[in-house]
Amino acid sequence: MKKKLIAGNWKMNGSLAANDALVKALLAGLPAGASDVALCVPSVYLAQLQDLVRGSRIELGAQDVSAHESGAYTGELSGAMLKEFGVRYAIVGHSERRLYHGESDQLVAAKAKSALASGVTPIVCVGETLAEREAGKTEEVVKRQLAAVIHANGHCISEIVVAYEPVWAIGTGKTASPEQAQQVHGVLRTQLKAASAQADRIHILYGGSMNAANAAQLLAQPDIDGGLVGGASLKAQDFLSIIAAAA
Repeated sequence: MKKKLIAGNWKMNGSLAANDALVKALLAGLPAGASDVALCVPSVYLAQLQDLVRGSRIELGAQDVSAHESGAYTGELSGAMLKEFGVRYAIVGHSERRLYHGESDQLVAAKAKSALASGVTPIVCVGETLAEREAGKTEEVVKRQLAAVIHANGHCISEIVVAYEPVWAIGTGKTASPEQAQQVHGVLRTQLKAASAQADRIHILYGGSMNAANAAQLLAQPDIDGGLVGGASLKAQDFLSIIAAAA
């Protein structure tokens, strides 16, 4: 049975002093190794975090990766660059990137492919808006988003992590019920099984206002393999509670 994966997404938060205090508090309180843990931090803090988590079981993650290997792409970071800083995971296709930066399903798929080529595990985000859910299009949307990644990555698909993040539940305090979340995770699992004989090894995380209070119920669902945690990952005790719930 695979371990749960709890990944924190700091988004555009942090400072050298705050990061130092937070990571040291996490390391001091980390329960025994019953789950995998990652921190996906702003790129300017990767070097600091690389030093802070060295030798621990906390893995380092980035919040994005370029679809390109190198070249005239000002502001972009390649998978190879991230790998040099000990990055294990890179979030791709987060709803905020899709919304604010116009990222298409095809670009997300290309970013996932670029990460994999550099030995970085992409955390591929999929999820529907409130309007799409109310229109009964949840399955259609998440399957379309995941299909692009499957099509672009073929047999490597068993190496990715998927995160279901209902857009209407990100940072809103609203959370999909455990039953709602499991239903979508089940759909994604079926889609992955059709694409790969090793689909059972793929982590499907839930992201969308997961917190210390609701983590245990969500993580008890059969197809929820962990969490992509936003705001709660910035509070040591809350994040440690979620990690403990994953055990």
